[in-house]
Amino acid sequence: MFHAKIHRATVTEADLDYEGSITIDTDLLEAAGIRVYEQVDVLDITNGNRLTTYTLPGEPGSGEIKMNGAAAHLIHPGDLVIIIAYGSFEEDELADYHPTVVLVDEKNRLREVRKG
Repeated sequence: MFHAKIHRATVTEADLDYEGSITIDTDLLEAAGIRVYEQVDVLDITNGNRLTTYTLPGEPGSGEIKMNGAAAHLIHPGDLVIIIAYGSFEEDELADYHPTVVLVDEKNRLREVRKG
């Protein structure tokens, strides 16, 4: 099940020379309940590319969404992305289950946090 997503964030930087991953403003990670080093899918709204990577902590309050390594070939600064994390749940945990959705503005500042 998807447990959290950061919806329609703008990629701020891409670094081909980094070993890999996505760097995300830690304020956004915390709001979504996504952990540092957690596996995420990154869906590029702008060009349709999709990839799986893991998160690294970005400067709090910076709005940073930085594609690192090979991912920087597929997703570029200015692209809009959805970042999704998944989790495993027992059936009894799903009765009142609602994922966390973080909405941001054009500068990746926290606009709203929704449950469900």
